[in-house]
Amino acid sequence: MRVVLSIAGSDSSAGAGIQADLKSITANGAYAATVITAVTAQNTLGVQCAWPLPLDAVREQIASVFDDLDVAAVKTGMLGGSEMIELVASELLARRSRFVVVDPVMISKTGFALLAEDAASTLRQRLLPLATVVTPNVHEAEALTGLSIRTVDDAQQAGEMLVEAGASAALVKGGHLEGAPATDVLVTAESTDVFEGEWIDQRHTHGTGCTYASAIAARLAQGEELRAAIGTAKAYVTEAIRGGLDIGHGVGPTDHFWTTRND
Repeated sequence: MRVVLSIAGSDSSAGAGIQADLKSITANGAYAATVITAVTAQNTLGVQCAWPLPLDAVREQIASVFDDLDVAAVKTGMLGGSEMIELVASELLARRSRFVVVDPVMISKTGFALLAEDAASTLRQRLLPLATVVTPNVHEAEALTGLSIRTVDDAQQAGEMLVEAGASAALVKGGHLEGAPATDVLVTAESTDVFEGEWIDQRHTHGTGCTYASAIAARLAQGEELRAAIGTAKAYVTEAIRGGLDIGHGVGPTDHFWTTRND
């Protein structure tokens, strides 16, 4: 059983963040360990409040996991601010994690800021050079590159800039691309791959980015090559979106355990 460590914030409604990571990693065949960076009060209607944990608490959680468990891959999510990014980057660099999937969480679906405005440059400078793959959506890729991204070609250009900034690979997710809303673009120093997908008209998509990045990390941990891991993870998250759960009064979560449901 391969261990994947998620370093992210907690979602009290369990649709995104640490809770989504736990479900996605488990559903994709790996064992999920966690380091919580922040606690949020949120539900399907949005994020009401967020409280970062003390840096020492995060540092000790990371030490506890790495001192005992054989961590095969790390996935990062909500980090909140520059000091937290600096801490996480330093800890991961010291431990030389083989696979690091960076999900640059910046804002919730309902518009609540999950990353301080001045922290994007810190993420770019400190965390991207450690990333096996960084997985921004269009809005996050725009914030990290300064580009306006509308097309697949724009997404490729953004991916190239993120690789130039230090990431080994960049997967720009196309949920907001014009004319290709289910198309993701993977850029490495050697090549560009386009992952086309099925666009599903589904309201309940809370936690999609967390779920996708965690699935990629789980697949990398189990030995899949990057392109294969992304393909498997994309197929998984597509069905999780198709089975989106109509719970609460807002945007419900994806169905992480769709494989266990009867038709």
